Amino acid sequence: MRLGLAQLNPIVGDLAGNRRRILDAYAALVAQGAELVVFPELAVCGYPPRDLLFKRRFVPDVAESLAQIAAAVGEVPALLGTVELNPTGQGRPFHNSAAFCHRGRVTAHARKCLLPTYDVFDEDRYFEPAAAPTVIEFAGRRLGLTICEDLWTHPMLNTRQLYRGRQPLAQLAAQSCDLMVNLSASPWHHDKENVRQQLVAAAARTLGCPVAYINAIGGNDELIFDGRSQVCDASGHLLAGLAAFAEEIRVVDVPDRRGAPAAPRAPAALHPTFAQHEMQDTHEALVLGLRDYAHKSGFQRALIALSGGIDSALVAALAVEALGRDNIIGVSLPSAISSQHSRDDARILAAHLGIRFETIAIAEAVAATEQALQPLFAGRPRDVAEENIQARIRGVLMMALSNKFGALLLTTGNKSEMAVGYCTLYGDMCGGLAVISDVFKTQVYALARWVNREREVIPQRTIDKAPSAELRPDQTDQDSLPPYDLLDAILQGYVEDGLSRRDLVARGFNEAVVHDVVRKVDLNEYKRKQAAPGLKITPLAFGVGRRIPIVQKYVS
Repeated sequence: MRLGLAQLNPIVGDLAGNRRRILDAYAALVAQGAELVVFPELAVCGYPPRDLLFKRRFVPDVAESLAQIAAAVGEVPALLGTVELNPTGQGRPFHNSAAFCHRGRVTAHARKCLLPTYDVFDEDRYFEPAAAPTVIEFAGRRLGLTICEDLWTHPMLNTRQLYRGRQPLAQLAAQSCDLMVNLSASPWHHDKENVRQQLVAAAARTLGCPVAYINAIGGNDELIFDGRSQVCDASGHLLAGLAAFAEEIRVVDVPDRRGAPAAPRAPAALHPTFAQHEMQDTHEALVLGLRDYAHKSGFQRALIALSGGIDSALVAALAVEALGRDNIIGVSLPSAISSQHSRDDARILAAHLGIRFETIAIAEAVAATEQALQPLFAGRPRDVAEENIQARIRGVLMMALSNKFGALLLTTGNKSEMAVGYCTLYGDMCGGLAVISDVFKTQVYALARWVNREREVIPQRTIDKAPSAELRPDQTDQDSLPPYDLLDAILQGYVEDGLSRRDLVARGFNEAVVHDVVRKVDLNEYKRKQAAPGLKITPLAFGVGRRIPIVQKYVS
């Protein structure tokens, strides 16, 4: 079968725009000789629609858009993800479905069996699961249809235990399919592409037939979808792999179920980015997430407060890649404490990037604020309250610029800082998107070196110098925090792996350091709840995937 894969970037709720993308891709793939065209999960409305599903007109409007798509489908069928009203009136109101469109109408629906309700997923809030996957007959072939999570039941996965032994692939294996198609909207995080490839290959071997996996790409809120759609033959051999972090449409020749593979096998037809360096993946994910968050929200331009430090430098470099140098404004906001080298590094970075660069000195504004507060602060020693005035004045000025120029303000805090609260609420946390809030500080350095792999973009002394918030004279981050390699290792264990203090100490970390770091993480949950949304690149990011109460007393 000549299978047309349409790896698209839908926008949540943009029914007309998504419909145009779908029909354009369908026409192009039919022209290339496709016999069946497949699209990602919920391609009609975008993933995840979340509580848009509860708006009275949303699902009927999705159904109308699907009907318009189906009306334009001719002899070559199209299989695409959509929302379907639950016709039984029992259970959840909707199904996460795949619609099989042929000759002007929807001829069949296949419903998702396994509904993820963990991490960032909350599908059980909306959808009713199917009891079994659907098999349809087309052109003398039996097509097994699954949707995303239906594939994620391999023994290597912890999440398989959530489904009480339900095995959609085992159910399909008993039905002798000629091809299995999986429609997905699977967000990316580090190393997930390797897991997916293993799952697709294992599914092909289980079913004894080729498997086509079609995934979405793009950024929707904090989620980033990497595409990497792929096709395996019945033995699990990879036949084709589509682009990472980019739209692509391609026709793939899928062998018949019992057809013998070519001997010797031809190399898999892989897009050059299908398997690439981990740093390249991380860089492209952040660029795509930033670009889509801005453009899908209606922003063309972005603002960044350039401190001369490595975090703001990395965010600026990512922003230029995402939005173009002409759409980025870097602003230096030196106080009386700011070092000359930090001011110089901010200016040099802007010159390397070719972006507009402005300076707004804040010393007078800080002095005026302190003078206004002096009667109430009298008799009290200077402390973090005065330090944070600088950060908050910067936040006020940057938000004013954002309002005036209609530009998205990007915050520059990394995951290490966000974890321990080494950031100022209503100060450097002001902004519309936290670009690197899921990037540990050690990863920030690695990404900065990646950005500089061909030429110096980020000044080398920005990478080399000791990091500092510069809110008091001669301050460095390590005055308050452990070295970042140590801090990040503890945070990895506590935040992402769920280890307790005792677990961490048992692994050889200093007990006093562990207690201090964990205490900071727990105390600063209130800050993270008020932070801008951040781009998710790890298995567990702060935000919607980590729901720790602010008011709680549990000590692990």
